[in-house]
Amino acid sequence: MITRRSLALATAGLSLAATARAQGAWPEKPVRLIIGYPAGGPTDFGGRLLQDPLSRLWGQPIVIENRPGASQVIASEAVARSPADGYTIFLAASTHASNAAVYARLPYDTVNDFTPIVNIYASPTVLFVGRDSPYRSAAELVAAAKRDPGGMAFASSGNGSSGHFALEMFRRRAGIEVTHVAFRGAAPALQEVMAGRVPATFSTLSGAIGLARDGGLRPLAVGGPNRVEVLPGVPTLEEAGLGIPDTSPWYGFIGPKGLPRPVVDRIASDVLGLLRDMSIARRIAEAGGIVIAEEPEAFEARIRRELAENAVIAREAGIRVE
Repeated sequence: MITRRSLALATAGLSLAATARAQGAWPEKPVRLIIGYPAGGPTDFGGRLLQDPLSRLWGQPIVIENRPGASQVIASEAVARSPADGYTIFLAASTHASNAAVYARLPYDTVNDFTPIVNIYASPTVLFVGRDSPYRSAAELVAAAKRDPGGMAFASSGNGSSGHFALEMFRRRAGIEVTHVAFRGAAPALQEVMAGRVPATFSTLSGAIGLARDGGLRPLAVGGPNRVEVLPGVPTLEEAGLGIPDTSPWYGFIGPKGLPRPVVDRIASDVLGLLRDMSIARRIAEAGGIVIAEEPEAFEARIRRELAENAVIAREAGIRVE
């Protein structure tokens, strides 16, 4: 006699078996990697770096889809609405954890609609001035800003960007008042600083490494936990006496909510294995990045922690994106 309970158990068993088969065979088709910024930037760099090695490991092509706009909100929404089958992955930048603090409304829940997979690398923000700037250290810049409260301008790549958050942390810790000038992207902000029309900016090292190498920009301090290999003579903000341990944006793989754990573990394990490859680690370092190699639980903890920290900074600084 078939009862309602036996039918339910049988249905559940078939469902579990189908799920197990699907997970065991993953991937059986191309994997879509969504990136919320244009090609050529520091987020896109990570995707291009891992695209071919992961394709070889998985035996399937990885198709990169750049979907820029609204500080990657458009890309985040696309991922949140994708099936949780492992065939859509999001290469997220750390603005994923700051957007909730600056946007009045988001079309997704930053924690509950996603599955953190692996945090790949970070690119520290760097305090830059132009090559002809009179300032040779962060201390000199701070002293000048204190002599003229509100008179010194700082450029950023946009309202609510990682550089803007770094500036607000710097401003509060240094006890200075400055004028924030938001540009539409890092390139115009850096051009204004190089031209001397804006005195300073916080910009990701990976996005400004070429300009720093050719002397167009002068780095004064690194907003990361340690000095970086490509700028060995430049102190950290903490070494400069400002007590700011880390403002580094990160870049990591995130999936939709409910991504099966075997798929999460497979992706994380393969990425972590590639990050142990010295040739890949070297390319990240040469681009101004720092390997993080953070597993799913640590990555999720970081996102939750930064959500809380960014909410405080945005509230106190009045950072808001309409």
